[in-house]
Amino acid sequence: MRTVGTSSRGHDKAWVKTGKIFRLALGAALVVLVAALVAGCGEETTATTTGGGPQPSGDPIVIGAIVSATEANAALGTQERNVLEMMEGYINGAGGVLGRPVKIIIEDDKSDPQEAVTAANRLIDQEKVVALIAATGSSSTVAVKAITAERQIPQMAMVAANVITDEPPIDWIWRTPQKNAVAAARLLEYVSETLGVTKIGVLHNENAFGSDGMVAITEMAADYGLEIVAAESFKTDDSDLTAQLTSIRSADPEALIVWDTSQGAALAAVNMQQLGMDIPYIGSHGIANTTFIKLAADSAEGVVFVAGRLVIPSSITDPDQKEVTDTFIETYEYEWGEPPNPFAGYAFEAITILVDAIERAGSTEPEAIQAALNATEDFAGPDGFYNYSETDHDGLVAADMVMVKIENGEWALVE
Repeated sequence: MRTVGTSSRGHDKAWVKTGKIFRLALGAALVVLVAALVAGCGEETTATTTGGGPQPSGDPIVIGAIVSATEANAALGTQERNVLEMMEGYINGAGGVLGRPVKIIIEDDKSDPQEAVTAANRLIDQEKVVALIAATGSSSTVAVKAITAERQIPQMAMVAANVITDEPPIDWIWRTPQKNAVAAARLLEYVSETLGVTKIGVLHNENAFGSDGMVAITEMAADYGLEIVAAESFKTDDSDLTAQLTSIRSADPEALIVWDTSQGAALAAVNMQQLGMDIPYIGSHGIANTTFIKLAADSAEGVVFVAGRLVIPSSITDPDQKEVTDTFIETYEYEWGEPPNPFAGYAFEAITILVDAIERAGSTEPEAIQAALNATEDFAGPDGFYNYSETDHDGLVAADMVMVKIENGEWALVE
């Protein structure tokens, strides 16, 4: 039986036995809120996150986080920030880490890699963080990776680009999303076996995430009996993709794979509809958020994409993973009034895996945290069971992913 919310080498005191301690903290908050409503006080009540256990004391353990809360990647980074703000309270309400309070300092890189570099240096030099959670975008994450490698600071990444963990140095960085190669494998399997097509077109962003996805598709397409008959790219701030799509259409593909996050991917869906292109649109896990649906509007109808199981919680059959996921969704909705998207899940997994590692290490020394992260086994998160080692800092496999279709503005599991 896998251990809920912690590794199989987990620590009994770790708050991240999520199904138990996290739910106790949530229950206490709900009791306060309900009591206030019953009393009819009519005043806004702030829920407590106290779990009823011993309260942390001493100097805080400082963890830095860099997210894109504004500009191009805001649809991803906003919920990541929400999770990290929420989790500080719940972690401390459940006793903190190593008996000490946790302080999470969050910086907005404004979707700019240079801003991410500035933030990373400040967090390390001035705030003396013991680890970083960074970042929302692949370009920012790559930029910060060079710093954490040089300074030997553990970094939890929330991005999918293969280069994060495929290209050295990787000793100080671990990821929570499924990497592009894993997502591409699941997507290409669907295109080949379920759609039964052989000729595909590919449209991708020229940024780190999109270019990395294109490389993965190119390297694996033939393994699935697929021929790339056309490939086009675009820039993040492009406002029209009809030229690229017209070129792709002329090659007569049977399906189109689009590799980007919300903005460009939504524009592609709109332009495809305007051009009357009725071939299947297959998207990356970068569009697994409601912002894509809002931007694409009715053009999103019928789009299929690859995603982690948080998008379709009913697809989770393992009871340990289901308990962690249900608790996370329930708590996020309670705190923020909306369901979490997969990027919120990546942030949740990043902070809980990191906290678990610090607890098991019994120390905040970088080398001790590094060793504990590399020893993580069967850690249950919304996206799957994480297994890291000295040579594998990805944690997840293709079987952890599902195919999702947009129907009537909602997500539905593709059987």
